[in-house]
Amino acid sequence: MSDNEKIIRDFVDAWPRLDVAEIVGYFAEDGVYHNMMLEPVKGREALTGFIGAFVANWSDTKWEILNLVSRGDIVIAERVDRMKVGGKPVALPCCGVFEMENGKIKVWRDYFDLGTFTKAAS
Repeated sequence: MSDNEKIIRDFVDAWPRLDVAEIVGYFAEDGVYHNMMLEPVKGREALTGFIGAFVANWSDTKWEILNLVSRGDIVIAERVDRMKVGGKPVALPCCGVFEMENGKIKVWRDYFDLGTFTKAAS
């Protein structure tokens, strides 16, 4: 297992704690998180606000990695993100593409169907 692959596995394993500071700590100072249907969010301060806002209504989460591949500074993780949003269970198939730099996430692009999330959470 490459170092970058281990970092992303640790990142995925951090989400159940719902500790925004811990999650954001995996990003480079100028790291970017891009949910593909939204505008990219750049920098730890903006990431803290963005991630904090969407996990605020979560009471539980666990992400299941289905496939994870890496080459150099690229890690791709196919997952099912399971969470409770407002007390309702949501299972969201996702694929995250991570660009790594010096042991931190430089760019994370996440691909999923927003309608699946919205329908399950409403």
